[in-house]
Amino acid sequence: MQNSFTGLQIAGAFPATADKALQLYADAQYASPYAMSVFVALREKQLPFTLQTVDLDAAANLAPAYAELSLTARVPTLLHGTLALSESSAINEYLDEVFAGPRLYPQDPVQRARARQVQAWLRSDLMPIREERNTQVLFYGAKKAPLTRAAQAAASRLFRFAESLLAPGASCLFDAWSIADTDLALMLNRLALHGDPVPEALLRYAQAQWQRPAVQEWVALQRPPLAD
Repeated sequence: MQNSFTGLQIAGAFPATADKALQLYADAQYASPYAMSVFVALREKQLPFTLQTVDLDAAANLAPAYAELSLTARVPTLLHGTLALSESSAINEYLDEVFAGPRLYPQDPVQRARARQVQAWLRSDLMPIREERNTQVLFYGAKKAPLTRAAQAAASRLFRFAESLLAPGASCLFDAWSIADTDLALMLNRLALHGDPVPEALLRYAQAQWQRPAVQEWVALQRPPLAD
């Protein structure tokens, strides 16, 4: 199988550490919520990097060269010097620990633990929402069938979870923005951008988070047409 990647340079204000250029491997459709999370993290940290694409539809992630690089044969994968790191939460935490610049996670350890909880839960639960409102809704404007009862129940759990963490009138979950805000807003926008009902306060929160410049950069990336 041919294993070829395309890439583009993303500039930033803070240079990578000594001669260790950053490369982010994302899916060719720029539809992975986890690749988006790392892309936003890199932009929020103001780090220059090269964005490489991996054609998941052609199973390029399973080709030996990429699978050996990633270990998990998934996107995203971040290459930094001799380190190749996959899994978005691990990548984001690494970026926050290694590089200067704006923080991705709260300074307060309690809030930081809560942000990690938010990310872990969003990545491991709510499967009916992820299946019935996949990211084609977010990045291709796809229209899907009405939510099943299971997805409606998952949405109710999502709303209850978010409302328990978001203070009235707050624009972010904690004292300042964190990468957990981007991840939570993406999950809410699976519903909101499709036109499914979302509580007003959560709708405002998700809309505001979606307008962050780093998020809009990802949204504006040129995507190939969806395969038939």
